[in-house]
Amino acid sequence: MAFGIKRGELQSWKEKVKRGEIAFITHYWIDERFPGMKTVTKVGCADIERLIQWGKKYGIPSRFIDNRSGYPHFDLLGERQIEILTEENLLDQLKRLL
Repeated sequence: MAFGIKRGELQSWKEKVKRGEIAFITHYWIDERFPGMKTVTKVGCADIERLIQWGKKYGIPSRFIDNRSGYPHFDLLGERQIEILTEENLLDQLKRLL
């Protein structure tokens, strides 16, 4: 279950993904499969090859691309989420939720 984002933020993320940009969105998230995780960052891009190359930069295999929603993306959680958001200079996405 996702919450803590505004409709406009989600729309902006979807538009960037569709344009083939690497787009980030962070929101609160609860999933019983990942106890203790409270946020997720979705890193999306409709250009699958570009998304694969972005994942390789961080050692994330392409098999972790979630493409069920029509918006291909990686899900970042926990320490790895913080590391990558820091590296991408986007830690403000996470700080606003803490």
